[in-house]
Amino acid sequence: MSAPQSVLSKIARPYAAALFDLAQEAKVIEAVEKDLDAVAGLIDSSDDFSRFLVSPTITTDVKSAALNAILDKVKPVELVANTLRLVAKNGRLFALGAIIGEFKTLAAAARNEVSAEVTSAAPLTKEQEKELAVVLKDKVGKDVSLITRVDESLIGGLVVKVGSQMIDTSLKTKLSAMKIAMKGVS
Repeated sequence: MSAPQSVLSKIARPYAAALFDLAQEAKVIEAVEKDLDAVAGLIDSSDDFSRFLVSPTITTDVKSAALNAILDKVKPVELVANTLRLVAKNGRLFALGAIIGEFKTLAAAARNEVSAEVTSAAPLTKEQEKELAVVLKDKVGKDVSLITRVDESLIGGLVVKVGSQMIDTSLKTKLSAMKIAMKGVS
């Protein structure tokens, strides 16, 4: 784990753990996770928003005001709104993605489930996702929730990460290996 990731994890873990405990107590884990997924989607889909969150030049007050405007429109579960406001007030919005990731890990563990990050060259169909989840469940012995993303530079195939394990069947990696092997021959 790189140093910045380690620092983010140390910041994110207490927020995620507290949110998880409160959500579990109120029996709203699923609703909280759904709202956090929406926030993560916003971060992933908007470069401007993600830069806004991590910018050290934008004051905490400005970030809090902007976040409040977003929360008023989106209307997430009160627990999520309060947590996000606290994170903003404490100047920790730069760690929001990590907080969401840590919460999802805790929620998955509570469901006896693991998350698998799947990167593909093209979007997977629902049927492909189901088949992949079944294959991964057989391998790891737990239910698997897929976090999918597309990276066209892979050309073809998949890169799957489950915990510390990585399976790379991408055409890009195979071509790179072939290129290295060919250099060794000459």
